[in-house]
Formats: sequence, C-alpha cells, structure tokens
Amino acid sequence: MSDNTAVVEISQKANQFRSSIVLQAENKYIDVKSILGLFTTLVGNHAYELHVHGPDADEAKKAMSEVFEKHGLNVKVVSE
Repeated sequence: MSDNTAVVEISQKANQFRSSIVLQAENKYIDVKSILGLFTTLVGNHAYELHVHGPDADEAKKAMSEVFEKHGLNVKVVSE
C-alpha cells in the first residue's frame, strides 16, 4: 500500500487505546501500534483479521474497524 496517510492514521488511532491490537496477515502478526510493521504488511487487496484484547477492547474494535474501512482495507475484527 502506498498510502502513508492510512498507515499513520491507523497507528495513531491504535495508540489511543490501552488494549493490545494485533493484525493477523496470513501467518504474520503485526502490532498495529507499530508504523513500521504496518508499512511492511498492509496491502489493500488482502484480507486481515484484527485481534483486540484489553480494558478498552470494545471501543478499540469499533474505532479500528472504522479507520480500516475508511481506507478501503478488508479487515475482520475477531471476537475471541
């Protein structure tokens, strides 16, 4: 993905939460709070799973879903 704005926005949004927010791309797990991890992983046409755990997980899931959708990324939030 060449859109740096999406990566920065996703990372900034993730950093507003205390929960652990991990993106699963095939067999890789990326901390969404890491801009570098996102840069090397996010490609628009892939399907991803988002795993969220922590004290504010519900709010984080909603906010992260919205920001991924805004940038046209196919992300499924996994409810554990």
